[in-house]
Amino acid sequence: MTVLVAHCPTLHSARLTLRSPTQADFEPIGAFLTDPIRSVGFGGQLDINDAWRWFASMIGHWSIRGYGFWIAEDAQGAPIGMVGIWNPLGWPEPELAWVLFAGHEGKGYATEAALTVRNYAYQTLGMPALTSNIMPHNEASKAVARRLGATMERIYDNPSVGTDELWRHPGPEGAA
Repeated sequence: MTVLVAHCPTLHSARLTLRSPTQADFEPIGAFLTDPIRSVGFGGQLDINDAWRWFASMIGHWSIRGYGFWIAEDAQGAPIGMVGIWNPLGWPEPELAWVLFAGHEGKGYATEAALTVRNYAYQTLGMPALTSNIMPHNEASKAVARRLGATMERIYDNPSVGTDELWRHPGPEGAA
């Protein structure tokens, strides 16, 4: 397994390991990005070549910003999703983002992984605030945001997906 981001630290939570992406992770990420339903919150369905470009930009984001997406692995070492801090061109501010791959929803993984990354962002990176951009119809992500103590702040025009909700997380002083 070749690590693609040498400066991506490995983080641990009670049930998950958050690690650097590897080339093998393109398979589940590509499946997610080429799925017409699951990919909606990430800008919509891509063909496999554009999915590869998105994957490469995910790797490059670490070099440009010093942070990005981790791959979340369960206790058996299976990749179950991505979670991280995303701030591409046009974003209003750094976003705490998460996605679970098919079959891993409803187990609390997204909340656990997002809390781990948020703590890292505040305690290690010294970020003063984080938001999450959530599509208006994405009730599952809104539930995760609520469990993390985030509140819906405003609706805005996201350059990647159109109408989006910006959810504000409690700052470092109020985060659990």
